[in-house]
Parts: sequence; C-alpha cells; structure tokens
Amino acid sequence: MGKVAVGAVVVCAAAACAAAALLVRHRVRSSGKWGRALAMVREFEEQCGTPIAKLRQVADAMAVEMHAGLASEGGSKLKMLITFVDNLPSGDEKGLFYALDLGGTNFRTLRVHLGGKEKGVVNLESEEVSIPPHLMTGSSHELFDFIADKLAKFVSSEPEELHPPPGRQRELGFTFSFPVRQTSIASGTLIKWTKGFNVEDVVGEDVVGELTKSFEKIGLDMRVAALVNDTVGTIARARFSNQDVIAGVILGTGTNAAYVERAHAIPKWHDLLPKSGEMVINMEWGNFRSSYLPLTEYDQALDSESLNPGEQIFEKIISGMYLGDIVRRVLLKMAEEADFFGDTVPPKLRIPFILRTPDMSAMHHDTSSDLKVVGTKLKDILEINNTSLKMRKIVVELCDIVATRGARLSAAGIFGILKKIGRDTVKAGEKQKSVIALDGGLFEHYTKFRSSLESTLKELLGEEAAETIGIEHSNDGSGIGAALLAASHSQYLGVQES
Repeated sequence: MGKVAVGAVVVCAAAACAAAALLVRHRVRSSGKWGRALAMVREFEEQCGTPIAKLRQVADAMAVEMHAGLASEGGSKLKMLITFVDNLPSGDEKGLFYALDLGGTNFRTLRVHLGGKEKGVVNLESEEVSIPPHLMTGSSHELFDFIADKLAKFVSSEPEELHPPPGRQRELGFTFSFPVRQTSIASGTLIKWTKGFNVEDVVGEDVVGELTKSFEKIGLDMRVAALVNDTVGTIARARFSNQDVIAGVILGTGTNAAYVERAHAIPKWHDLLPKSGEMVINMEWGNFRSSYLPLTEYDQALDSESLNPGEQIFEKIISGMYLGDIVRRVLLKMAEEADFFGDTVPPKLRIPFILRTPDMSAMHHDTSSDLKVVGTKLKDILEINNTSLKMRKIVVELCDIVATRGARLSAAGIFGILKKIGRDTVKAGEKQKSVIALDGGLFEHYTKFRSSLESTLKELLGEEAAETIGIEHSNDGSGIGAALLAASHSQYLGVQES
C-alpha cells in the first residue's frame, strides 16, 4: 500500500475518531443537561409539596386569620367583610326579580321568574351588553345612564302577565364585582376601580345611589334590593335549592370565599343582631398568606413583577389567572439553564401569561400515547417545534405539580372555614350535613384540579366527617344568585303574592 493511501486511511480514521468523540461529548453534554433539567423538576416538586401535615397547618392559619379579621377592621390579611346578607333564600321565594351583573367590560341583565320550592327557577331570560370603552373612563352619570337605559329596554320586553300590580316596584339584585365598602344590604361605597375602569367621580360614592339616580332620570321604577358580590351570590344560588349550604367558593380567574357566620361570633359587628342570627361574611381569601404556604422562587418572581406585589398571595398560587404562568416560568428557567428546548431559548417563552391555564389544563389532560395535544400546544402557543415524547412528559408533570398544589391548598382553605364554624368534626349524635357551593371555570372545567381538591378535602376531614360534607357546583351566582338575594331581601316579604 502506498504512502498516500496509508495517509488517507490515517486521516479518515482520525476524522472518524474525532466525529465519534464529538458525538460522545455531545451525548454526555446533552445527558448532563437532561440530568440538570430533571433535577430542576424534582426540586420544584419538592418545594411545591403539600403533605397532609402542612395542609393542616395552612387550615389552622386560615382559621386564626378569620378570627382576627372578625375581631377588628384591619386586624388580619383577610378583610372578613360584613355583607349585610342576613336572610339567605329559603326556597319559598316566588315572583319576578331582576339582576344586573357588572363585573368587567360587559354587563348582564337578567329576569328571573321564581316558583318556590315546587317549581324553582320557572324561567330565566338574560341579555349581555358591551360597555363602550369611552364610558369606562368617563363620568359617573354617563356610565350609569347607559346601564339604566339598557336595563329599561330589557324591562320593556317583560311579558304582560308578569307586570307588577299598580304601586308595586320591580326589585333588582346588583352584582358589582369591584372593591366596595358595604354600608347596608343595598348600599356601598366604591373603594377603587379595577379591570380597566377609571370613572373617578364614583370613587367614595354609593354605587346604588348613582344607579338609582339614573333610573329616576328615565322614569324606571325599580328598587335595588341587594348589592352583592359574586361569591355571596354563589351561596344564595345554591341555598335556594339546598338549605345545607354554608359556604361558597369561587375558583376561576380569581378566587374568593364567603360563608355563613353566627352573628354573635362577629366582635366588630356593633349593630343589633339580625333576626336570623346569621350573617354572610365575604372573606376576600385571595389575600391570605402564611409562612406555611409552599412558595417557590417562581411564585416570588411572579408576585414581584405583578401589579400588586405582596398582595393576593393565596390567589397567585391557586387561581386560574396564574397557574399557567407558573408553568411557563419553570419551563423558561429550564430552557435557560438546561437547554431544555435546545441551544436557544424560545422567544415566546419569555412573554408573561402567554401560557393560559385552559391550555395548561388541555396538556395536563392529554391521554394520547404520543402526547399530541402537548406537542401541538407547545408549537402553536410557544412556537416550539419537534419536541420529543420525554420532553412532553416533563411538561405534563409540571402541569400536574402546579395544579395539584393549587387544588390541595384550596381544599385546606375550605377545611379552615369548616374548622372555624365547627363543622370539621362529627358531634356525638349529630349528622348535620354541610354543603360547600363552588363555582368558577377552574373548578368547572379543570377536571384533575377538581378531583384533587375533592379527594384532599376528604383526606383532611377523615372518613366519618367526610360523609357529612358535600361539594356542589353552583352556577351563575352573579346572575341568578343576585336575583334570589333581591327576593330574600324584598320589601314585600310576607305580602301575599298576587
């Protein structure tokens, strides 16, 4: 063999060796990166851990904060607002009632015909109206005149046989989902606007008074019988058909809870005790925080970059607004520090809230063998192509860690309410049933979240007590619930139905 040929063989062999060495190095490097990614997932899982002992500590802390918030204004991270709802629906309510649900860029008007215990909700009509953007930052009279005008048009379509008799006013439940300092069942001053509204001359004013002025201008003879928030409406909606309902919880974009308290257990209540002996308390539980909450660096970063740092900590780890973004933040760090999606960090992964909780839920519930839904979501939302099955499995695992923590902490919050009112254990000879009414898209549509919440609550209660506690989906508290509260606080209670 000639020297040239030998040289060629040597060069080829050297090249092959170099290529093999590069391949081995790449594999070692990539297996090292993969190991780093797995280690990050394990660490995150550990930090999000919610063993039952920790959940009991969270529930105890919730009950302590509830006591403190009932004792004095500003005494707790929980506002424990007195709602003045001391008369929940009995199920006997009859007649025609209206509701106005204002909570965002749209509002709804509802007409609800009630038929008492036998017939329940006989008929329901509703209409949704978009609020023109200029009215969201205009003047008070412009906004409320617009709402009153649309409501009057809706009332004008009322069937003739349902018209009230002469001298009798129509009555309305008004769901106003903005921070309000309630002063009676049918009055409350606006503390501040949220959700893109900024009608400055309403702040500090009674929102019912403003709406009533607009009614009077156009001759709409309608009385606001109840000013409510959607969580209180959730209890009312459920109580109409089930008298065992003692609390309502919203788990949707945001979260809140309200419950029925004994009036004499509210030290900051200085007025006469209501005849019913009960008062619904709006907890505003999204603002709960405790050193027992399992917070991670991702939660702390999300909070510090939010519009309200240090506030609504409980909400930021359990509600639909935030769960998807927590998953995104973990994936971003894995992409930055472990090349999880290859050598470059996908640019879309840096955009806050691009990964929404409904998309997270779709990935979490993917049962296909190749996790096709996960692959499609990563491609469509984050523009990440060609993900391997093992990468997709990691994404599903992250969804599971975040959803499970949120669901188990929600259950701990509910258990805290049950502890506060003494419904967490079975008293000798008693088999009193207690029902929690739940609403919100997270509870309704995120099946794995709901299942985890329900099983965790059973685990916290123990077998015997769990048999006395029920969970019920109560839909449209902000609409039907508001109309029911108008009925249960009607000025014509006790007057024979015509």
